Amino acid sequence: MLSSTVENYLKELFLLDQYGNKEIATGEIAKSLDVTPGSATSMIKTLAQAGLVEHRPHYGVKLTKQGRTLAVHVVRRHRIVELFLVKVLGMDWSKVHEEAEQLEHVVSDEIISRMDDLLGHPSHDPHGDPIPTTDGTLPERPLQLLSFCDRGDSVSIARIGNQNANFLQFAQDNGLLLGARIEVTNRNDIADSMTIHAKGKDVVLGLAAAGRIEVEYA
Repeated sequence: MLSSTVENYLKELFLLDQYGNKEIATGEIAKSLDVTPGSATSMIKTLAQAGLVEHRPHYGVKLTKQGRTLAVHVVRRHRIVELFLVKVLGMDWSKVHEEAEQLEHVVSDEIISRMDDLLGHPSHDPHGDPIPTTDGTLPERPLQLLSFCDRGDSVSIARIGNQNANFLQFAQDNGLLLGARIEVTNRNDIADSMTIHAKGKDVVLGLAAAGRIEVEYA
């Protein structure tokens, strides 16, 4: 059984490059996991010795086929747990990420399978992140960042990329929930802001904040 630390590294490498197209710098991994570069380098060497990553010093690190399989397994557990906490236990979507971070390392495959059955084999978690299938396939959708939308565009919210509790609470308070229809009523590139109409009211977003929301056209 893998340690929670190993699982966290594998999962983070997957999240930083879901399709395995690039090498991830050690510094980027360290920043993402909030550890020192020295700690990250040491763990990466351990993962490389175990055949879970390919590491080229001064270039970066990539998951091997075995490492990716294990990483996807952890991601699947995490996202199913999140959805279960929201849909079945009624927890607020802004609070389930941290809970799932703990539970993903201890919940059994049998429990995950039963959760998946109960939820009806969902394709996405409460924040719109795709849930890998049992064979490791990651559902894909043609999404666009809200920050790239123009005035007059009418779209629906498909994913909230920032799972910070405060940002999720802001999104909820302003009707920016998954599936919500919104219209871009104004865009000001000089002020780096846009105005959207959601849930019967206008909401002003900085383009940085809008870049954390992914949308799809009807």
